[in-house]
Amino acid sequence: MAAPIMEMLFEKARKAPKRVVFPESGEDRVLQAARKALDLGLVRPILLGDPDAIGARAKELGLSLDGIVVLRHPDEAAALRFAEAYAARKSDFSLAALQRRMKDALNMAVIMVEIGEADCCMAGVTHATGEVVLAGQMFLGTKPGIDTVSSIGIMDIPGWQGSEGNLLAIADCAVNAEPSESELADIAIASADTVHRLFGWEPRVAMLSFSTKGSAEHARVDRVRNAIAIAHEKRPDLLIDGEFQLDSAINPAVAARKVKDGSQVAGRANVIVFPDLDAGNIGVKLVQNFAHANAYGPMLQGFSKAIGDFSRSAPVDEMIGNIAMVAVSAE
Repeated sequence: MAAPIMEMLFEKARKAPKRVVFPESGEDRVLQAARKALDLGLVRPILLGDPDAIGARAKELGLSLDGIVVLRHPDEAAALRFAEAYAARKSDFSLAALQRRMKDALNMAVIMVEIGEADCCMAGVTHATGEVVLAGQMFLGTKPGIDTVSSIGIMDIPGWQGSEGNLLAIADCAVNAEPSESELADIAIASADTVHRLFGWEPRVAMLSFSTKGSAEHARVDRVRNAIAIAHEKRPDLLIDGEFQLDSAINPAVAARKVKDGSQVAGRANVIVFPDLDAGNIGVKLVQNFAHANAYGPMLQGFSKAIGDFSRSAPVDEMIGNIAMVAVSAE
């Protein structure tokens, strides 16, 4: 049985199942995840690849392709049709260049999302995160007001009770190694919008540091403070505050001692933004290993349309969760 957070996302996805294109259909786990996601009523899968090879492998795995669209790749006629549709929307590539790039199934999948042939794309089993991000940047671009692609994950932490029960959103733990002030601001804004869209939370975003509200002075602390100022200027409607040490962000008792400015975020944050990828990666793995937390994601955010990135080693059930998150975000 899925965790409560996943069941909630599943119910949202079932209300209007999205067309999800999978460019890595030569992988068994992708076939299994596509089949299971369809059987659960979450999405309408589109597989890119050789229909004969996909059909043969599905049969070997005991999987039915009923209800799943299999689109031949490579296919010159489809590539030309998609290229013409893309060129009618954007002028950044020639038809010939688009057709060449669509020899890569990942590029074709992302272009399908851009032109409305699919609602979202899921990849990452055979492609690195950087490749998925690059394809998204090349053919989708970012949302208005956002210049930075980032990632967000949801931690389900046994025995911990925060403002959203056992749940805490974390960003960015997968994409930006050393985000600038403006990039940190974009990560905070995108994360706030993501948790509101996925879960209906009122976002309370804490920008983390080794300092709490001036307890230390350093250029790294200044970067976080400046990021908060940029975020406030761009989105004054959002609760984004800091700089906070982790305990000041999520522990009301600590916040009461350390934060005296009436912050609406201190001690009650439901989203934490790490200052860099070192802190984010280490933080996630600490919570997973010591608190035995489940981590859902990471989900890419900031793109104008929805694309998702599987962990290369993700089991099928984890892939289903990622598919549901991205499908709901496509709404």
